[in-house]
Amino acid sequence: MNMLKEKPADNALVVKPIGRIDVNTAAEFEHEVNAELENIVDFVLDLDKVVYISSIGLRVILEFQKRMDNQGKMVIKNVRPEIMELFELIGFDKILNIA
Repeated sequence: MNMLKEKPADNALVVKPIGRIDVNTAAEFEHEVNAELENIVDFVLDLDKVVYISSIGLRVILEFQKRMDNQGKMVIKNVRPEIMELFELIGFDKILNIA
């Protein structure tokens, strides 16, 4: 999966996935991000360039949230309206920190 990663500080990570988070990309996305999350306390997931998230993509995001609940905080930024509608429909807007 295409994504941009930035480490603005030793314990911070910003990930900007591009395109779709679905059955074809979710496993790679999860693996690549998890490899970067060691010792991270501030994780930003920037969804500006994400146009679609499938149920498996939602599971991956929820797993990131669970991991970060144990080691720091996760913020989701720049959620497109169609993705935000999905988050609201399934209640993710209540359990994820969306800025």
